[in-house]
Amino acid sequence: MFGFRADGKKVKNLDPIQRMMPHIMVSRADAQNSTSYDVPCEPIDAFIKQEAENGEKYNYMHILIASIVRGAALYPRINRFICNGRIYARNCIQISFLVKKVLSQDAADATIKIDFTGHESLPEIRDKINEAIQKNVTLDTKNGTDSMARLFSLVPNFMIGLLVGILKFADMHGLLPKSLLDLLPFHCTAFVTNLKSIKGPSIYHHIYNFGNTGMFFAMGKESLKPVVRNGEIVPGKLMPLRIVTDERFCDGFYFVNAFRKLMDLLANPEQMKERLEELPQDTVVRHGYSKKKKD
Repeated sequence: MFGFRADGKKVKNLDPIQRMMPHIMVSRADAQNSTSYDVPCEPIDAFIKQEAENGEKYNYMHILIASIVRGAALYPRINRFICNGRIYARNCIQISFLVKKVLSQDAADATIKIDFTGHESLPEIRDKINEAIQKNVTLDTKNGTDSMARLFSLVPNFMIGLLVGILKFADMHGLLPKSLLDLLPFHCTAFVTNLKSIKGPSIYHHIYNFGNTGMFFAMGKESLKPVVRNGEIVPGKLMPLRIVTDERFCDGFYFVNAFRKLMDLLANPEQMKERLEELPQDTVVRHGYSKKKKD
């Protein structure tokens, strides 16, 4: 309560306009900004092929999530969030995504959320993702998020609305314990969906008013489009990447630079093969003095 939360630290060193933004645009639906990038597939495909020859297996999901993690580590303000009119710096980088337990229309989804420090290398991020997926794809596996959702679904419909309302109230006032916040997939740095894997088009996915997700990334099926290469127009394979953000906790200049770096990482995945030892810090002011956000 009173600005204290288990998943972030209140940011007080804000300019007046930025401090007012969460009160002008009260919900994330008010504050959604959408942008689109056409990501060249050739450098990613070349990297995946080269690493496969060395016995290392990667896919687009590994590389996109690693780019988001590295981008949030290098530009920590995109890892902020809004709650109850206040701006917070998140304690760690958290990525949420859904996986199908079986590629079938009737198969259940598993919701996965993974914590990162920002120091991780691409191989470490890949291994964390693979481990989390392996733990959740068997049909009889129920993770904490699935179990909580199942518990909610057992009560009458009017009770679901009441319980969710209690969750929202407790979340707004910082009353949810970390153990419960860790189960909620909508409290994360970014939510990622991979429509490319099912040959679907990319979409602009809304960010949820429940929780504090600040960004939503959606990959879509790649296609051939004309591109300029060495002064000539040639066909190039491009993957659509749609991003929806909450504009209130970070200015446009900072977002643009952060996403420019993210696109550079996607074009050059080998940059992420080494750990990031030094992390830029997001200054957080609490209790009347300035300190740095810890790893």
